[in-house]
Amino acid sequence: MLKTHTCGELRKTHCQQEATLAGWVAVRRDHGGLIFLDLRDRFGVTQVTVDSAAAPDAHAAANAVRAEYVVRVCGVVQERPPGFENAALDTGDVELAATEVEILNPSLTPPFYIREEADETEETLRLKYRYLDLRRPNMMRNLMLRHELVRFIRNYLSDRAFIEVETPYLLKSTPEGARDFVVPSRLQPGRFYALLQSPQQLKQLLMVAGLERYFQIARCFRDEDFRADRQPEFSQLDLEMSFVDRRDVQALIEDMLIRMTEAHTAKRIQKIPFPVLTYQDCMERYGTDRPDLRFGLELFDATDAFADCAFQVFRNAVEQGGRVKGLVYPGGCELSRKDIDALTERIKPGGAKGLAWIGLREAITSPQDASSAHAVRSPIARFLSAQELAALAAVSGAQPGDLLLLVADQADVVAASLSLLRSAVAHRAGLIDPDLFAYCWVIDFPLLERDADSGRWSAVHHPFTSALDEDWPLLDADPGAARAQAYDVVLNGWELAGGSIRIHDRQRQMALFRCLDLTAAQIQAEFGHLLEAFQYGAPPHGGIAMGLDRMAALFADSDNIRDVMAFPKTAAGSDLMVDAPSPLEDDKLMELGIEVTAALP
Repeated sequence: MLKTHTCGELRKTHCQQEATLAGWVAVRRDHGGLIFLDLRDRFGVTQVTVDSAAAPDAHAAANAVRAEYVVRVCGVVQERPPGFENAALDTGDVELAATEVEILNPSLTPPFYIREEADETEETLRLKYRYLDLRRPNMMRNLMLRHELVRFIRNYLSDRAFIEVETPYLLKSTPEGARDFVVPSRLQPGRFYALLQSPQQLKQLLMVAGLERYFQIARCFRDEDFRADRQPEFSQLDLEMSFVDRRDVQALIEDMLIRMTEAHTAKRIQKIPFPVLTYQDCMERYGTDRPDLRFGLELFDATDAFADCAFQVFRNAVEQGGRVKGLVYPGGCELSRKDIDALTERIKPGGAKGLAWIGLREAITSPQDASSAHAVRSPIARFLSAQELAALAAVSGAQPGDLLLLVADQADVVAASLSLLRSAVAHRAGLIDPDLFAYCWVIDFPLLERDADSGRWSAVHHPFTSALDEDWPLLDADPGAARAQAYDVVLNGWELAGGSIRIHDRQRQMALFRCLDLTAAQIQAEFGHLLEAFQYGAPPHGGIAMGLDRMAALFADSDNIRDVMAFPKTAAGSDLMVDAPSPLEDDKLMELGIEVTAALP
């Protein structure tokens, strides 16, 4: 090889030994007769000294070196002079005294500094020059961490009799909830493949095949709107097991996550075993089915207290079947109007039209306490009776010095808005422990939901999820009340994984399809292969899919999955580095039998 050691390897034990390093010049410092090079590879950084008196040819070569040049350096490892050690480097006690410097490849001046501070560089520039961005130590650490997590998963599951099986990327359109990326077939004009959104049906067929324990690090493709935790192509741990119930899958995944957390982070797990919350409980207490449990701030329901309220906003919401709910901002009583206005802006994406607030200056344990002119600070206090203020203090559990924040609207708007507010308050009030991992399970999701426009039922997870055994009769009587044998792993407010016990009985699967208003022809065209397989001895089975990008981001302390992906797309779905997507040449379109009728300029 062109080098004998990595740039993160040399220690005092190597002193007086000859070594050859190769890498990129991170920093060059010219002190006339002495040039210092900080040489970097993915393993670390080593300081190189080039003395004109001891090695004139090496010094002449180093004189031409600039940042990000690729160089090879031969020399002798020496201990750094006392007082010149660098505790920030693993190699900080030694340096390489160069006897030979060879430029392997020069470099243009990079468009941004290759260092940690490049995080502050505009992301579009970093994505355009992603190969430079990845040289930065923190980005390199992220990719190495991701590798270690995937290796841990493979070893863990392989040790427990799971078989890794690759499934096709090119299949047919599947009802996974998002739009498909379609691929035209040249050999069968007019027909199309779809890039797989998920190996869901295939892994169920592997259970019919008798594999019993399957996993895959699966690449998935979904044509959906972007956000910080979504990309059009992503990776997930896909897993399926036969002869199991929900608790079996949960036990396996929980043990794996505990071991992985302990092995690859310094984070503390808040509670073991992981708390198990029902969907309904989550929505009532946190306003979301992916609650961040690192802090409290549970929602309180004040609807009953304001049934006959003089404050029109509250009264109208109650009369229209809505809710009045809120949360307590600990110690926020004297928050400025500017700060409260900022919190109001944070809830608007949830649909709330406004935020009511009441600062509690004195203890209120009775209507008499609420009668004091100084008991509360609020622009709406004059519309509320002493009895209503006392009831609010009681139901919220607020203490003197706290700020009560309330939203009144329909239940879904209240939940979405207060969930956003809960996170905003936690960050502003400093309630989040950054060294804590708060895992939990969420179970008993609704099986179906009704589309507001069409009135049709659709599957909340996917149409292969089984209802709870006792809820199957509800598909005829009250489909919206049926609960699914579904389960999610939530970590610090992110949905980390989702799974379910599947339907393995043909008749039950047909019943669910009919509930979704699918015709017999649609069922046969889209799912005939699965229904036929169920007639050949399908075992009870269930599984889970875990987002590797989200998991790696959480383990890397990042709030954006692009930070743990080698070549991600922008929020608009573009690859700035290679300029994709791009137009297709006319002859290629003609060969595929495709005509473009509308295109962006």
